[in-house]
Amino acid sequence: MIPKLPLAQWINQLVDWLTQFNGFFNSITNFFQAIINAFQWVFDLIPIWLFIILILGITYWEKRHDKKWGLLIFELLGLLLIWNLGFWHDMTETLTLVLTSTLIALVIGIPLGIWMAKQNTVQIIVNPILDFMQTMPAFVYLIPAVAFFGIGMVPGVLASVIFATPPTVRMTNLGIRQVPRDLTEAAEAYGSSSWQKLFKVELPIARPTIMAGVNQSLMLALSMVVIASMIGALGLGTQVYFAVGRNDAGAGFAAGLAVVILAIILDRITQSFTQDKNSH
Repeated sequence: MIPKLPLAQWINQLVDWLTQFNGFFNSITNFFQAIINAFQWVFDLIPIWLFIILILGITYWEKRHDKKWGLLIFELLGLLLIWNLGFWHDMTETLTLVLTSTLIALVIGIPLGIWMAKQNTVQIIVNPILDFMQTMPAFVYLIPAVAFFGIGMVPGVLASVIFATPPTVRMTNLGIRQVPRDLTEAAEAYGSSSWQKLFKVELPIARPTIMAGVNQSLMLALSMVVIASMIGALGLGTQVYFAVGRNDAGAGFAAGLAVVILAIILDRITQSFTQDKNSH
């Protein structure tokens, strides 16, 4: 009989060893917390009516060529409903978690995707890691996150970053690789450096594909909201989690509806950026 591998024991020993580096993890916690505090400070500073006007203004600017006002009406009614239900602060906390996670995912994902597109060896190494990150159940990320960072928004952001980074990496890699070879050769023929070719030819052409990855990362980060609430991340997910614990279907549906409204708004705005750049 083949002996059972003590895999769980090995993982626990690794986690115990890593927890010795408190200074390193405290630095990461402080860095993440600073970004979270900055976003939340801005959202708390902006009056609700001004926040709604800003969202409508951004949407109008991006949709001005379509002459379709359905999304504007939906955003207005949806945000007013969130306000009326008393979920506004929870909504901004959720938005803080999502934007922080997405920002960090983009800072990591876009350069890594470019590197993968430039080096086949990097792609061979990174692809299995991305598969692992995407297929591992999100609940599993919470265990080491709590062990290293405690409870609160920071481990929620970390778990969301791990879950949301792969689409940005993959789509950036795909977008750069799909740039027509004749365009890059023409840039090289005119004496462009590698950086000039990247920023003036490859990234502008790959932008729609990269933005599709950004949209997916944003949605995946938002899908972690309820899961992250289990380890102390604040926001609409907390309201849903509490409603489940109380078996309160009405409160759970109301908070869930607020999540859906926020998801649709974020999805349509990021999609409109892609469509606008693609059509002009």
